[in-house]
Amino acid sequence: MTEPAENSVRSFDIRGMTCAACSARLERVLKKTPGILDARVNLALERADVAVGPEITPDAVVAAVDGAGFSATLRSDDPVIARAEREAREAEAAAARRRTGWLLLVCALLTLPFVVAMVAMMAGFGHILPASIQLVLATAVQILAGHRFYRGAWNAIRGGGANMDVLVSLGTTAAWGFSVYMMATIHHMVEEHLYFEASAVVLTLVLLGKFLEERAKASTTRAVRSLMALRPETATKLADDGSQTVVPVSSLLPGDRVLIRPGERVPVDGRILGGESHFDEAVITGESLPVRRTSGEPVVTGAVNGEGAVTVEVGAVGEDSTLGRITRLVENAQSGKAPVQRLVDRVSTVFVPTVVVVAAIAFVLWVILGGGIEQALAAAVAVLVIACPCALGLATPTALVAGTGAAARAGILIKDIEVLERAAHIETVVFDKTGTLTVGHPELLELVAAEGIEPAHLLAVAAAAQAGSEHPLARATLGRAVADGIVPRAAENVRAVPGKGLTGSVEGADVFIGTAALMDEHGIDYAEVERAGLGRLRPEMTLAYVAENGRAIGLFGYADALRAEAPAAVTELRRRGIRTLLLTGDRPPAGRAIAGAAGLDDWRAEVLPEGKAAEVESLRTAGGRLAMVGDGVNDAPALAAADVGIAMGSGTDVAMETAGITLMRPDPRLVAAALDIAAATSLKIRQNLFWAFIYNVIGIPLAAFGLLTPALAGAAMAMSSVSVVTNAGLLTRWAPKLPPVGINKG
Repeated sequence: MTEPAENSVRSFDIRGMTCAACSARLERVLKKTPGILDARVNLALERADVAVGPEITPDAVVAAVDGAGFSATLRSDDPVIARAEREAREAEAAAARRRTGWLLLVCALLTLPFVVAMVAMMAGFGHILPASIQLVLATAVQILAGHRFYRGAWNAIRGGGANMDVLVSLGTTAAWGFSVYMMATIHHMVEEHLYFEASAVVLTLVLLGKFLEERAKASTTRAVRSLMALRPETATKLADDGSQTVVPVSSLLPGDRVLIRPGERVPVDGRILGGESHFDEAVITGESLPVRRTSGEPVVTGAVNGEGAVTVEVGAVGEDSTLGRITRLVENAQSGKAPVQRLVDRVSTVFVPTVVVVAAIAFVLWVILGGGIEQALAAAVAVLVIACPCALGLATPTALVAGTGAAARAGILIKDIEVLERAAHIETVVFDKTGTLTVGHPELLELVAAEGIEPAHLLAVAAAAQAGSEHPLARATLGRAVADGIVPRAAENVRAVPGKGLTGSVEGADVFIGTAALMDEHGIDYAEVERAGLGRLRPEMTLAYVAENGRAIGLFGYADALRAEAPAAVTELRRRGIRTLLLTGDRPPAGRAIAGAAGLDDWRAEVLPEGKAAEVESLRTAGGRLAMVGDGVNDAPALAAADVGIAMGSGTDVAMETAGITLMRPDPRLVAAALDIAAATSLKIRQNLFWAFIYNVIGIPLAAFGLLTPALAGAAMAMSSVSVVTNAGLLTRWAPKLPPVGINKG
């Protein structure tokens, strides 16, 4: 393997981990390896993300993992190879589950006579199985089921640690070995002194727990697997002469043209050059209804084309596509660690040695207190078997994987575990106006010209200065100019003034377009055009003044419609006791009108982009944890300043990098849904940790005091992991409960 040229993060698939003690030990080993800057090991995903310096190769990381008693395989950065590797891993995991299932069935059949005999004895009839039959059955189970635990225990000890496999191996071997010893030394009524049923039942139950755990883990990671499966591997490339060639998607470059037929998945992010159709984008945005796309409009990887064939110009492919970024974001979120998980990892490092010590103390005390060797052994075995670091290790990552996966299916992307935890305790939500509460496509509805100024001249001057701008108001001006048949003139030296407007030169005249603050800044009197606009400009309109050579020559009134979902979204947040507020750079009448129409609790107007972050900080100080909802581009500083930044409906690189949560479609109702899934995931993590700890806190003392048989201890140990993973798996059923559009505030 080649050496990385600079510091980078490489991902490895890890095999051989069975519990939290394994993942914690491997992480500790990796962090101590020279050249490795940081490492994060995820038990549920069986994955390690390793930050390496330029001097260390992937082979060195693999060697460090091997030295710790596990095996590692580097994940490829090439999307085609990565997909093949993923499919191979999934096939291998499915085959392993099938093998475990068959092994479980055989061991269950071998253990069944013990269970039948025990039930018969408890019911007052039947008899103990002959010692020779017990020996044969238990030995078969010890070999068939026990070999995986012996192998795991040996690898752990070889790597300098101890894990769940060590506990299971010690407990069952002690029970089986003691029984063999009793058969060799006692020849009369030896059946009453045997613990073969304990070793067989424990191994079978633990194997059952592992089988159920593997199946549940597979379901919790289904979201990322389904996202990855959406990328087509081939595309129909169009040549300049119109000929068609089926090529690998990885060979496409920006600027190439591809044909997408009805029913096909879109293989790239791009722009439609010809044709129109409806596209099902539910896998990306969570939107259930197909969206109509026509020439000039974007399409995204993974969407399903409806009824029409379209020609698309390639914009982004593979990992650079929207789907690629979504998949990467979800994977990164799922591999994160909650702060509480770090405590769990520290507990796990001393858990197994502590349990062995407790088992030894229990054995010694039972002997000293006259309980006898058999009672002492039963208590020690029960302690070893019931102790389960698996549930501790799976509590957080399984809930995180299930929760973030369910959110992604609904079009909600959560950046990491820290964001998720903060989102669960939000008290105030601050909304940007344009593109967030409004549709983001304002129209120029009122054009007020000063005395002696032709409206056509006013519009031509403004359109010329704004021709190169991407601002929504500039696009609205140009749209009105085109509709009125006005061709923009040439403009020079155009300069944007953030939050205020722009300046430039049109045919030698100095032109200023923007807010009253921009006019004041340049000493321009705009009282005349304001008087001319009385009665024509509504309070909710956004105003832009136009000045030429130091004189105000006109005033524009823009209107941007409130999103239909906004009132319902605000009502839903208020129902949860969350305060809502509008933050806009617009003038106060416009801010007041939009806030009133949406039903917000408060509003702030005339806040410049550079002042939004300071305003957010001030609101945080006054009102607790705060989320800022914006478009992810203009509001980037404010999104970063909030406890949780929520970028709505953009899906851009800026949004995903700056915001903690990205909503893949512009529906403000998803804000409450995002807070919902965050709270639900945090609750599952707490529930899982509670059950994981309670099993051990209650179970170990009960076992030490002789109140649990080894068989019951084995059942409890198996069910602890299963209950944790199953509880987390319930999150996969989560779907946002969006209130119907049209709910008014109240």
